[in-house]
Formats: sequence, C-alpha cells, structure tokens
Amino acid sequence: MVKITGYVTHDVRFPTSLSGDGTDAMNTECDYSSAYVVLKTESDLTGYGMTFTIGRGNEIVCDTIKLVAQRLVGKDTEELFADMGAAWSMLTADPQLRWVGPEKGVIHIATGAVDNALWDLYARSRNKPLWKLIVDMSPEEIVRSTAFRYITDAITKEEALELLKAKAATKAEREKRVREVGYPAYVTSAGWLGYSDEKVKKLTVDAVQAGFNHFKMKVGADRDSDLRRGLLIRSVIDDPAHLPAGHKPRDPATLEGKNAGPTGAVLMIDSNQVWDVPQAIEWVRELEPIKPWFIEEPTAPDDVLGHAAIRKALKPHGIGVATGEHAHNRIIFKQLLQAEAIDVVQIDSCRLAGVSEVLAVLLMAAKFGVPVCPHAGGVGLCEYVIHLSLIDYIAVSGTMERNVLEFVDHLHEHFLYPCSINAQGRYNVPDNTKEGYSIQMHESSIAEFEFPKGSYWVGAAAKKAQS
Repeated sequence: MVKITGYVTHDVRFPTSLSGDGTDAMNTECDYSSAYVVLKTESDLTGYGMTFTIGRGNEIVCDTIKLVAQRLVGKDTEELFADMGAAWSMLTADPQLRWVGPEKGVIHIATGAVDNALWDLYARSRNKPLWKLIVDMSPEEIVRSTAFRYITDAITKEEALELLKAKAATKAEREKRVREVGYPAYVTSAGWLGYSDEKVKKLTVDAVQAGFNHFKMKVGADRDSDLRRGLLIRSVIDDPAHLPAGHKPRDPATLEGKNAGPTGAVLMIDSNQVWDVPQAIEWVRELEPIKPWFIEEPTAPDDVLGHAAIRKALKPHGIGVATGEHAHNRIIFKQLLQAEAIDVVQIDSCRLAGVSEVLAVLLMAAKFGVPVCPHAGGVGLCEYVIHLSLIDYIAVSGTMERNVLEFVDHLHEHFLYPCSINAQGRYNVPDNTKEGYSIQMHESSIAEFEFPKGSYWVGAAAKKAQS
C-alpha cells in the first residue's frame, strides 16, 4: 500500500507576449503559463499535472490546486486507481469548494490539474503511457473511470458500455495502424494575429513543407485583414509548388465537407469568442471566399443556443461551427450536442476537470457522431492531448478520418517527454513506459521561469527597474 503524502505547486510563466505567440482577437497579450502540481507518495512514485493559463491569475489557480490536492493526502493509491470515476467524484465533492464553482471556473481547472496528476501517477505505476493505460482497460473499467453525473439524459452507462464493447475487438488493429502512420494534426502557429503577413507566409510555407495539410488562422480583429491573410494562406496551401518533394496532392474528394482546396489543403478560422451572434454570422459570410471548414469559438463559449443559430445560418454556405476550448464542463458539451449546435467537438485537457471528465465528452461525441478535434497549443497541451485523441480513436470512436489534432510548435523543449510530428504532419505515438501523461517538466525550466522568483523573471524585473 502506497499512500499520497503531499503535493507541490509551481507558477511557471513563459514570456510569449514578447514574440506575439498566441495572439488572437480576444487574447492580445499572452504569457503562456502552467499551474503545475506534483503529487508525492511514500515511495518514489510521483505524479505530475498542470492546467494552462495565459499569465496573470496563474497564482490563483496554483493556490486553488493546493485546496483540491489536499483531498488526496493520506489516500491509498491502489484504492484510488481501482475506481477513478469515484476518485474524480471525491475531488469535486467538497461542499465549500463546490460553492465557488460549481464545476466551472478556477475551481474546475484546478481540479483538472489534480485529476491529471492522479492519472499520471496511475499510468506511471503501471509503466505505461496514459493513452495505453486506458485503451488496455476493459469497457467496464473505462465506464467506471468516467464522470457520468448530469449527462445520463445524453448517454447512459449502459449505452457507453455497449459503444465501447462494439469497438473492443478491433482495438489492436487501430493501435497498430496509428503507430505506423501517426495521428492527423493541424497547425495554428502560422496564423497568430500578432504576426506580419511576411511571417505568416513563411510559416505557412514551412508548415506545408513539414507535411501538414490542415491549417488554422485567427480572425475577428479586422475583416479586411482577415480576408487578406486568409487569401494569402490559401495562395500558399493551394499551390502544389509548395508541396514537399515527392508529395502528391490529396484528392479533395476524400475530405468531404471540409472545403478542401486543389491540393487537399483545409483551412479553419478561429475568432476566440469575440463576436455577438449576428456579428459572427455576418463576418463569417464575408470570409466565404477563403473557404474555411469551420469557424471556431464564434461567440461566448457557454452560449449553446447562440452556437446553434450560427451553425444554422452558416450551413447553406458550407461552413461549420466548432467549439469547446472554453466549454467549462461536460454539461455544456452535452447541451451543444443535444442542440445540434456544433460540427466539431474541441475538448481541452485542462479546461475540463481531468481525464475522467474528458472520457465523458468522448463518449457523448461518439454517440452523437461528431468528430473530436482537441484544442492544443499553449504550454503542455500538445503533450497532453495526443493521449486523448489516441484514446478516442483506439477505444471510443474508432475513427480518425475526419479528426485532426491541433499542433503549435511552442515550448515543447521544457518537457522531459515532448510530443513530436512525423514527416507526414502527424503526431507520433508517445511510447515511453516512464512518461505517464507526458507532462513532467524539466527542473531547469521551472527554476528559470517560475514566477516571480525564477531566474528569468528576476532578470526581467531588474531590467525594468533600470529602465
């Protein structure tokens, strides 16, 4: 019996605002940050987790993580691992902490960091990457590990069990295939609003050369600029001259419903919640010439009926709607699916309260037949979400034909087990038996970028004082 004995948190912030990385119409100043937690046990077994913010307020999340993590202290790890759904319910059940949610906002993302760390602990105890731990579970074990409260009007445990059993016999085939070809990815890091046209073009050319054929750009600050930048990106991705040597264009007919161009390239746009509903409809109609597959986060993230209205209005134009990066819990996803408000489910590994809640959304999306294309980027999110997409493909939905996973080429060097992309623009499968959920950060990175006493921030403060 090994018990959890304590925890440590770190407020780690990277000065990405200096380079314009992560900038969009809503978030104009981003210092990618990690509210990071380490779970300690009586043995050498350690679990690592985090949630993502963009700077100020990260310390609030760290303080809240401590309140949630305290609920694990003294608990036997094997008892927790035996029923991870019950463990998740325990983490969310403190009546006083629940009052400052419930199940939304700071308390929820802090719970996500702790639940992710617990799952990391579990995977490391079994010497498996997180995705492998879960796909090797029986359907009954997966159902037992899932947060079902408040969603049984959309999917029952019995329905989930039937869905998982239907895919169980062919899991090994899908695992073999994804290990061979990788998981489909799309690139966002060419399309930040803070980049010049020259930088956007260069990064887009680089992304095409790297094998990507799905691209996303940020919109919503200036309509004429959006159209100009969109046409610029289209001029690159639709031109076969930019394809890597020996690479044949993909038949657009194999990408039905994605508005693929002549090379099989797909463009998506993301306004990061900046519009009211009528404005979103009008603005995106004006961007029809750039042929986007979908508009992401066109309005407030918890406006279910607003998303439904936008989707209905844009459907005749062949443009879909995606959201989920800021959907604060499984109930919002339930309503989005029930209202037929979205074409794409975008789970976030840190906005939801950890793996057990993510499993609930994957199961609902599979039942409703809506593809899951997780939000990534930030710091640590790409490392996290490849595990979730592998779980979805191998054990839940059984498909990756319409699915693509966001990739942003920022800050991976700070992790012991960084994600990687193959020559076809796809995620490689994490396969180190020691990596768990892949979120362990280098001690040197924490020492440099912990706020405000890390060496970088001490130096930055000194320079500011001298200026």
